[in-house]
Amino acid sequence: MIDAIEKNLERGIKLLKTISDEEYADKSVAPYFSSIGCHIRHVLDVFTCVFNGLESKSVDLSIRERNELAQTKTVNGILYFNKVISQLREINEVDFTATVQISDDLGLGKFTANYSLAAALMQAQSHALHHFATIGYIIYQLGIELPDADFGFNPTTPKMSVCKNS
Repeated sequence: MIDAIEKNLERGIKLLKTISDEEYADKSVAPYFSSIGCHIRHVLDVFTCVFNGLESKSVDLSIRERNELAQTKTVNGILYFNKVISQLREINEVDFTATVQISDDLGLGKFTANYSLAAALMQAQSHALHHFATIGYIIYQLGIELPDADFGFNPTTPKMSVCKNS
């Protein structure tokens, strides 16, 4: 599991190494007018929430870092990715079954549910893929080439087959 999550996060680093700070912070794409950097920072904040709650076994997804530099400067985004990957590598697979309480504000207040650590990490990974897909849309609208053809695609999504007319 750790290897799969790390591989996906490394795709984000690869992207950040190929774009400028201006492209990273560009908020011109409708309909949400959010930047690549906003999505990257948000994805990494969710992982950080999980790591911050490991010791207490209480994770609050509504308490995020929201580091402005991590969403406006690619070098800071890369540093944040590396920090998250480092923390990910410190998790022992034996701990995957540990129960953690996950809290989040779902719009009508905070709710809490029991998860295994593995389930929390799987949710963070799924969340990252969802936002990477949104980033893929922003990249397309900005005319930037994706550095990785699989960026933003869930591994379970069937590949489109090419139909040729004869």
